[in-house]
Amino acid sequence: MLERGIPRNSSFFCLPMKSYPHFYPIPKSRLLPTLLHWGAKKFPYMAYFEGNSHAYPQGPFDNLFFAGKTRLTEQELFEKNYPKEKVGVLSYDFKNKIENLSSTNTEFFHLPELCFFEPEISIQLTENGVFSKYQLSDQWLEELEAFAPPQGGNLTCDVAPQVPKDVYLEKIKIIQNEIREGNTYEANFCQAYSGEFESWDPVAAYFRLNELSKMPFSGLFKAENLWLVSASPERYLKKCGNQLIAQPIKGTTKRGQNEAQDTLNQKLLLESEKERAENLMITDLTRNDLARVSKTGTVQVKELFGIYPLPRVFQMISTVRSELRPESTFRQIIDATFPMGSMTGAPKISTMKIIEREETFRRGWFSGAFGWMDEEGDFDFSVVIRSIIADLDAKKLYFGVGSAITIDASAAQEYEECALKAEAILELLSGKHT
Repeated sequence: MLERGIPRNSSFFCLPMKSYPHFYPIPKSRLLPTLLHWGAKKFPYMAYFEGNSHAYPQGPFDNLFFAGKTRLTEQELFEKNYPKEKVGVLSYDFKNKIENLSSTNTEFFHLPELCFFEPEISIQLTENGVFSKYQLSDQWLEELEAFAPPQGGNLTCDVAPQVPKDVYLEKIKIIQNEIREGNTYEANFCQAYSGEFESWDPVAAYFRLNELSKMPFSGLFKAENLWLVSASPERYLKKCGNQLIAQPIKGTTKRGQNEAQDTLNQKLLLESEKERAENLMITDLTRNDLARVSKTGTVQVKELFGIYPLPRVFQMISTVRSELRPESTFRQIIDATFPMGSMTGAPKISTMKIIEREETFRRGWFSGAFGWMDEEGDFDFSVVIRSIIADLDAKKLYFGVGSAITIDASAAQEYEECALKAEAILELLSGKHT
């Protein structure tokens, strides 16, 4: 039976501890600040995933730290017989290798379409202690113990929206005209904020953003001079054994000032015909994507229109699950499902052409995917939203926000939704405390 509305707990977990046999009684709260600063200084590639103990359907990110020196080639990433852990980012622009598309908008700075590395260190952090894939040497532990994290790194950066409000409102009218012409049903139109800095501390920024907005798919990623600081609420795709799960988000409203307002806002979101229509279109698209690599008859919508409380917002989340065909490879899964429908709209290809034309920036890593894969091919990827992308050499950063445009959408309300989604990042970069 299809589940609707209020969230239900589920038991679809792939715990990495099965391959992390070495235990050290160092609690996460004590180790993490030092570990991230140490990893950032010592390794060209580093990633941290944080689930913030969310009661998210099918579970949030596990709390995992990876670091390494070897970047993977595209062939190694998609090689079926390359039994190594893989950690990194798929750029939104990888769509151009899947379909006959292009990205011609101006980029803030260059970002690779694929940026994955092979970790030398793989650690799961819990409050009871640390689980490590490999035995940690006494020298490693002593080095970490002696490392003094830097203090007082700059978190602020003056940023400005790339699209003035009047231009944004006009572009919504253009997209709605495309809907009337039958060229799209729903388009996820995005705008960007960007800025320049003399110095900026991405590790300190990660900790501050995670204070402001504790999300189920928070993360930090370093690839030499490039950084991703993420507070994402959305899962793109998870694989556990032969099971695939996708969880598109469509439908957002703000949290109330008290429990009564929270209850009312949650009810209004659940009952909104517009928000349900947005969510249903993308859930249907997701079903079709999964069907391309799944056994016939196994694609199921496990929950439709689930309303989940997150910091600052309620989100409408649907969960689609399927059984993977044995011959389906990681590359085939990506080709079938990427980019995620929640960040494109429907139908996917024609809508991507429209948003490419109307948007003013190259998305790059924004609205791509960030995650990890183990040696057995199981993986978990988030959608790169509510996230800052920075180049410490170019001394620039940007972030994107967007919303789903339908024929019934109010341009003014969509603009306000984007402002709501930008709120925590703007608070971080301004240095303001609320």
